[in-house]
Amino acid sequence: MASKANNNVDDPGAFPSREWLRNICVGKTVTFETRKQGATAGDRVYGLLFMPDPIDKSNTWNLSVESVRRGFCTPKVLGGETDTPETEDSNGVEDYEKALQIAYKEALSNRLGVHAPQPVVRKIINAGEDFPAMTLYEKSKRLCTNSAVTCVIEYVFDGSRFRCIVTDPDLETAGLLYGSFTLILAGVGCPRLGSAKSNPPTPNEPYAVEARDFVELRLLQRELKVTLLGTDKSGVCLVGTVHHPRGNIGAEILKNGLGRISDWTIRMMSPGDVPPLRIAENAAKRANLGVFENYTPPKLTGASEFLGTVVEVLSGDTLLILPNGEIYDDDSKLKKVSLASIRAPRAGNEKLGKADEPYAMECKDRLRVLTIGKPARVNIHYEKEIPIGQNKTEKRQFGTISVAKKDDIGEVLIAEGLATTQRHRDDDEKSIRYDDLVAAESMAKAANKGVHSQAEYKKKSINDLSDPKKAKTYASSLQRAGMTKAVVDYIFNGSRFKLFVPSENCYIMFALSNIRCPQPSPNPGASTKGQTKAAEPFGDNSKRHSRLNVMQRTVEINCTGVTQGGVMTGDLFVGTGAQRRDYSVELVASGLATVDQRKIDYGEAPKILIDTQTAAQNNKLGIWSVEQVKKNMPETKAYDRAEERTVDIQVSEIRNGNTFFFRVVGDESAQVIDNSMKVFTETNGTNGAPCDIKVGKVVASLFNDGSSNSWYRAKILEKLANGKVKVLFVDHGNVTTVKAATQCRPLDVALSTESIPAVAKEAQLAMTKVRSITEDDGIEAARMFQQAAWGKDLKARLHGETDGKVLVTLYESDIDAPSINEKMVAEGLAITGKKYEVYEILDRMGNSDLLAQLVKDLNAAQEKARSSRKGMWIYGEIPEEDED
Repeated sequence: MASKANNNVDDPGAFPSREWLRNICVGKTVTFETRKQGATAGDRVYGLLFMPDPIDKSNTWNLSVESVRRGFCTPKVLGGETDTPETEDSNGVEDYEKALQIAYKEALSNRLGVHAPQPVVRKIINAGEDFPAMTLYEKSKRLCTNSAVTCVIEYVFDGSRFRCIVTDPDLETAGLLYGSFTLILAGVGCPRLGSAKSNPPTPNEPYAVEARDFVELRLLQRELKVTLLGTDKSGVCLVGTVHHPRGNIGAEILKNGLGRISDWTIRMMSPGDVPPLRIAENAAKRANLGVFENYTPPKLTGASEFLGTVVEVLSGDTLLILPNGEIYDDDSKLKKVSLASIRAPRAGNEKLGKADEPYAMECKDRLRVLTIGKPARVNIHYEKEIPIGQNKTEKRQFGTISVAKKDDIGEVLIAEGLATTQRHRDDDEKSIRYDDLVAAESMAKAANKGVHSQAEYKKKSINDLSDPKKAKTYASSLQRAGMTKAVVDYIFNGSRFKLFVPSENCYIMFALSNIRCPQPSPNPGASTKGQTKAAEPFGDNSKRHSRLNVMQRTVEINCTGVTQGGVMTGDLFVGTGAQRRDYSVELVASGLATVDQRKIDYGEAPKILIDTQTAAQNNKLGIWSVEQVKKNMPETKAYDRAEERTVDIQVSEIRNGNTFFFRVVGDESAQVIDNSMKVFTETNGTNGAPCDIKVGKVVASLFNDGSSNSWYRAKILEKLANGKVKVLFVDHGNVTTVKAATQCRPLDVALSTESIPAVAKEAQLAMTKVRSITEDDGIEAARMFQQAAWGKDLKARLHGETDGKVLVTLYESDIDAPSINEKMVAEGLAITGKKYEVYEILDRMGNSDLLAQLVKDLNAAQEKARSSRKGMWIYGEIPEEDED
């Protein structure tokens, strides 16, 4: 027979001989008679095989004699007398030898088998070496009857891998007859046999021998139809289904516990062929047969089925659900459930520089639309330990979620091409609807939907208006838009949200005007660095109420203003039709928010809010159920403050020891205006032009920066004699006197401060006072400040604005190091204000914890300067009139 030793070519007539014997006896009942054992035969025994004549059952065939008669083999000893009459002394051996010689002469005279003029010679071709395995798959679909190839199972590697020889005449024209290939049984994975030749030797996996023997008994040397489904990753082995006349061999393997369902090959099968395999495997699991002898059903820590309301969509396949009957008084009441056997595209991580996977945003939003705020039925199938950080895990439940008429929202996501099925290991638990999910994925692939599309994915770019400057620029357009639809993306507290505005394609920070919600507790695991405000009574209740009622819902907003910190303010409405309601009124009515007292004092608060708050007070709801704490501080007029933030700045002008102008490093507006004024200079030259000289008006003024004259934006501060004016260069902060006729000209409308706000901001070192620049201590203070700040990139913590100046804590590099404010006070060149002044500023800034800490640090530094007699403390105490 053909082998590598003879270049895969049979001896003449060898293959027909083997095929006759295989067809006549494989799978049939035979009798045998042993004769002898060769000296070098090992465990091989020589003998005779007998079986009934297929035509006349009363006669018995000696298979050796019948094979010789048909020319499929020859006697080892040729010749001898065949016409010697039989005697009583004749024995069975002589009769057998005589029968062989008679049969041999018959075959020789009839020119049969190997005695034919040209005996059949077979040449085996191997998949992967002589032809691509994929070619056999494609030709079988086109040429073979019912797309099934006739093959002989030549060898069984293990229960799910065989070597096959193509014997289908339909493939002879394609040159694939007698093609040899490895077949992987679709849908089934059996234990592997070990190898004694490997180093070190590998043992058999449990039940590997039993699985091989089971398959050999039923398939080995059988000529069967095989439907090919594709190839493995290497492209050498083919995957297919074997059609046995007695049934499904894959289902029989699984039913007896001799293998598991193979996830990657079952995906190639037709959905209609999968259920029998699932049923067989489940039966083996229940009976603990074979490889499932130690199988136990997944144990769940909670109910396997429950009803609830979807509160939040965390990702494209994970949700937070509040079970029915549970009171949402703690976040632990929410159940985190992931869709079983679903893999949604992963969201990225900006901090790690990891981008979103394609369609991650679309998948999450589709899941939000399908589920948020809706009643859902949850069936839990299994649980897993999921890593959530360094050396940390959480037990996550995986299940099927049904909402309204959608029996499985995971299947909806897969059918729309927004998610894929999870590739499980063969022994992993999976969704009971896994086959339906795989079928839906196959349809989505065929339609090239979503993640299966061949087109290049283009991520939608969304404008983030959380930056105060951008927010102020867009504020007017949002206010003009009136009632606008938005989606609540995140909740900071009960009345402050991050919203996505689809019509403007932007994210905005939004706060309900006229009301204030208590401060909630910081998020678990959040990095606070000691700067977080303490939680106030009912702060968490207020936040939970908003999560339950508006989180990720589509709402309507009406923007009416914007704060210095870039937070849009206005009204928010939730619900539709008869359920539409003003969310501010809902919070106040529940006692989870208070009406801003300043708005009440100024007569700006709507009457409905005041009346609603009065009712909540009378009923002692929420906040009003506890005694209100009054501040023991001087009553001062409060102001809206900007959100405290830290930025990189450069000082552009120093007025005295604690007053200066600065520009934010990387400010796009600064680059735009600098470039625009260069173009303005090149276009208009350096000659002045008549313009309207009014105090407060912004014009272009000529200034020599040391290299050449250029035009800069300047605000007229004062008219002087002789046609001169005093101007402030708004983008740098310096003040000078220029001639109106020759050093001023009108400014283009596009370059006005209404179009591009002034780049330089006037600031003051927070909580400090210095002496006038006309005094020695004032000059020393200015010099120290110049040495510390001029020409450097500094860190600035902006606390807010008062009297037109930004209050700043300034750092040379590290914000955890002592600030320049503290250093000035420590050298006795600056002092803190009086207590009532400090209280007033703290009240204006909303009693900032950072400012309060700064005051403590300044007081400690001042005490050291006083005791060391530094600077202004050289004579001990500073006279009260000097402090002013």
